[in-house]
Amino acid sequence: MKNIFTALFFIFSSLVFSQNLQLEEIMKGNEFIGHQPSNQRWSVDGKTIYFEWNPNNDLGDTTYFWQSGFTEPKLLSKEGFRFSEIQYQGQENFDVVYYTNQGALSSYHKKTKENKILFQTTSNINSVQRSTNQNIIYFQQNKNIFQLNVTNFQLLQLTNFKSGTTSSETNKTSFLNDQQKELFQFVYQESAKSEWNKKRAAEKKLKFPSEILYGTNALESVKINPSGKFVTYTISEYPTTKDTKVENFITSDGYTKNKSAREKVSINNNSKHKMYVYHIEKDTVMSISFSNLTGIKTFPKYYQEYDNLKNLEPVEKAITMQAPIYNALGNLAVFEARSLDNKDRWILQLNLNDATVSELEYQHDEAWIGGPGIPGYNFSNGTLGFLADNKTIYFQSEATGFSHLYTFNLETKKKTQLTQGKWEVRDVVLSKLSNSFYITSTETHPGNRSFYKLDINSGKKIPILTNDGAYEIEVSPDETKLAIRYSNSNTPWEIFMADNKANPTLKQITFSTSDAFKTYKWKKPEVISFKAADGTDVFARVYHPKSENKNKAAIIFVHGAGYLQNAHKYWSTYHREYMFHNLLSDLGYTVLDIDYRASDGYGRDFRTGIYRHMGGLDLSDQLDGKKYLVEKLGIDANKVGIYGGSYGGFITLMGLLTKPGEFKAGAALRSVTDWAHYNQGYTANILNFPETDPEAFKKSSPIYFADNLQDKLLMLHGMVDDNVQFQDIVRMTQRFIELGKKDWDLAVFPVEAHGFQKTYSWVDEYRRILDLFNENLVDKK
Repeated sequence: MKNIFTALFFIFSSLVFSQNLQLEEIMKGNEFIGHQPSNQRWSVDGKTIYFEWNPNNDLGDTTYFWQSGFTEPKLLSKEGFRFSEIQYQGQENFDVVYYTNQGALSSYHKKTKENKILFQTTSNINSVQRSTNQNIIYFQQNKNIFQLNVTNFQLLQLTNFKSGTTSSETNKTSFLNDQQKELFQFVYQESAKSEWNKKRAAEKKLKFPSEILYGTNALESVKINPSGKFVTYTISEYPTTKDTKVENFITSDGYTKNKSAREKVSINNNSKHKMYVYHIEKDTVMSISFSNLTGIKTFPKYYQEYDNLKNLEPVEKAITMQAPIYNALGNLAVFEARSLDNKDRWILQLNLNDATVSELEYQHDEAWIGGPGIPGYNFSNGTLGFLADNKTIYFQSEATGFSHLYTFNLETKKKTQLTQGKWEVRDVVLSKLSNSFYITSTETHPGNRSFYKLDINSGKKIPILTNDGAYEIEVSPDETKLAIRYSNSNTPWEIFMADNKANPTLKQITFSTSDAFKTYKWKKPEVISFKAADGTDVFARVYHPKSENKNKAAIIFVHGAGYLQNAHKYWSTYHREYMFHNLLSDLGYTVLDIDYRASDGYGRDFRTGIYRHMGGLDLSDQLDGKKYLVEKLGIDANKVGIYGGSYGGFITLMGLLTKPGEFKAGAALRSVTDWAHYNQGYTANILNFPETDPEAFKKSSPIYFADNLQDKLLMLHGMVDDNVQFQDIVRMTQRFIELGKKDWDLAVFPVEAHGFQKTYSWVDEYRRILDLFNENLVDKK
């Protein structure tokens, strides 16, 4: 009779879960919550806010707009769409804005409101740039730069980039060719006449730029300076890598389909980059040398731990460069360069006349360079630009341990730190109308994104929006209004409008949440911090059950991505998990969601704390979180489970396999099991390369610890995952089989990739996770 009651209890809990929340509903995600708006932006005249939205639960987002006086946003018409796509940034002071829309060059006249297409061909136009001459604009087509005079519409091609190489065979003459001209006057005369005609034709021919051939390599970062005298570009040689393959089993024709995906991490995947300056008037190309940069021939310190590496002869390390940033006058240029191992960062000034560089700022980190406003492993653009004086640059740096804002005067060589403290500058926008910045920071709390105006001369900050939550701000062209995307921990994102002043009143424009979502009283998880074993403050979210429901069991959730923040005070990208944690706490569980070591939002040392050992400090933070649960919240140490996806799945595996007995049960979703099989960009930052640092990969990969499994493990994985690929979990499964392990299960999802798309898959996955915890953490009565 007792067993029947127990079975009925778990069936009931798996179907009903709590008084209000149904798993089948919350796993619909935004279909249940309501689709939140995104990408808010101002029109050129600053009277209209555009944004993407899906209030009617359609198949995808569409563009809506709002103006003062509207009672609600309106769907944008086809004609209005072109206006919403005008990119006016950097052209605030011009009467006419030039931009591209769907590959066509277009213009918008601010006074007449005329919006028209100027130039359209079957080849897309992109990268419109303004000149120091307001009548001249530049654009790119087929990787070449064109100059357009917008008064007389004279169009000139300024570069002549072509793939391929010159053929040496065309300039060779054979013995027989020479012999014919020597023996026969007819042949000689015909040849001479041909050469004479070619010479005359060349003299009459319009002058075109010389061909610049880049072979089979990639032509990248092509950019002209505002004066129109120089073009910079990069030629990149990418290695031929062996792609991974992802097999699709559920297809329309009944046959499996094999798709290529990413490469695996390897030192052999490093690319080679060279940067050049093309002098348009002289029609000459100059190569830029980086041989004199600080640290360019310095090996990483970990080389000293390996006999085959510690005595290598110094060589110039591979670097990558970004396109230059110019001042408004076009006479000064700066750019960033990074070592491909991401341990070195240079901010350089470029002399275009002789293609030389001078070092303005050098940073080195034995782990890896990163942080807000700083290009990451994908080398995307960071914060770098010129102030209005045209001689001072601004940038962000983690030199103090936290990402802050700096200026550097190119004349005086004076560097000034504008912000400081144990918090981060998250976003920077230079005011076009005053000597100030608009910055978003974590000054009030690591889990907040607050908005300030910072005066450059005095350093005074004016708080504008500082309540708990996150503010994503777009300032209107005249800087009098703010378009705001805001959320807090239990309220999803919405669009607001406000005056640009301290503590303004917010007018809500969108109302996105569904009636079904609003029927439940969603918890605001408590954001706490605890001391890790090494004394570091670690932040976490806690979902408390009602005291009458508390079952003394706890579940630790491990967020994915590694470098991501989830213990914050705004709406989580893990919204399904957020709702699931509400459901769990209704059932009596205490849920702890930890921003473990390497999470975003806590500075350089926190970010790089896992260097050369994933599953080290990031896992010990989970164990210290468990200690907090037991000592501070009265949780039974034998009733703690753990789960997470991607990096969270990896930590779950490391927890069960390297610290057996600590967690009663764990669910590992889409988990990395062996870092030698993950991608280049992410992995090489943290563990270097398997060929040069194999010990880092071994101690960081769960597959090497499979023999330690003794606690209950559930693994779940999408079979068409092209990120953490299905092969990862298959290899781990084979290890468990060969080792005779029994306390594990594997659930596979044939049509799902890394991020699940189908509600039925989410429901099946989380029903299994809930059953795992109910069966192993709750006393059976």
